[in-house]
Amino acid sequence: MYFIDNKGITDPRINLAIEEYALKTMDVEKDSFLLFYINEPSIIIGRNQNTIEEINTEFVEKNGILPVRRLSGGGAVYHDLGNLNFSFLTKDDGDSFRNFKKFTQPVVDALGKMGVHAELSGRNDILAEGRKISGNAQFATRGRMFSHGTLLFDTEIDAVVSALKVSKDKIESKGIKSIRSRVANIVEFLKEPMTIEEFRLEILNSVFGGEENIQYWELTEEDWNNIHALSEERYQQWDWNYGKSPKFNMKHSHRFPTGGVDIRLEVNKGIMEEVHIYGDFFGVGDIVEVEQLLTGKPYSKEAIEEALDSIDVPKYFGGVTKEEIIQLMY
Repeated sequence: MYFIDNKGITDPRINLAIEEYALKTMDVEKDSFLLFYINEPSIIIGRNQNTIEEINTEFVEKNGILPVRRLSGGGAVYHDLGNLNFSFLTKDDGDSFRNFKKFTQPVVDALGKMGVHAELSGRNDILAEGRKISGNAQFATRGRMFSHGTLLFDTEIDAVVSALKVSKDKIESKGIKSIRSRVANIVEFLKEPMTIEEFRLEILNSVFGGEENIQYWELTEEDWNNIHALSEERYQQWDWNYGKSPKFNMKHSHRFPTGGVDIRLEVNKGIMEEVHIYGDFFGVGDIVEVEQLLTGKPYSKEAIEEALDSIDVPKYFGGVTKEEIIQLMY
């Protein structure tokens, strides 16, 4: 495994471009890669989420917080300079996607060496003493994948609460009395104080089995030029980060065990003229393909079923079945 040095960049629009570029160009058949990055205050939006509904726009704009959409599914997360992000980039071997334990265990082990007793809990969270210190997400494409996560080292948790909107169904499903009470910073559990840079090095040394074993992958000038171009083309574009809010006259949403699915339909004269699918589920493939498949079809159970027969529904929706989607839509 190689470690990719991001040169201390804190712009999320560049860091997400490094991650995507590495995923699509590195030889993951031969080697795996690890990337760390720390972002300035930002909200990193899940691939299939409706940005406007996930953020507290007034707070975000007033505080200069950047909303940036990522490639992976899952929910929106707040990043700042007290939050360390890790990303394991590897080949998608058929057994790794949705196997969060495989990628979080090295981090859990590293935390244990620092006296922080942590464990993977639920779908994709790392908890310390019952409180969340890390959320994780994954993305797979063309035989490649990454599994990435946050590590709340010393983040502004009040800003997390203020910057994000939490949907009523998520609050009900998780029994959240207060986000503040169920989220924690890793510094609260450390026996000895340390900086985030020292913490980053401790994690790195643990993953590689000692500082002397770290193999560095240096990005070339050409790599950096391509990364900056990708950042401009995707992560700095309003259309990618926000997209247009959908026109709809029907809304169907449900929180499944594997994540929430929210379907918006504009139905006119019995025809689904617009279909928009949102959620924090972890699917493989582009959900736009499902939207296009349904657009223009009659709004009937038979037509929906016939359209969905041509695709692997659980693959797109992270395990939610065709029958469950039909029942949700109709």
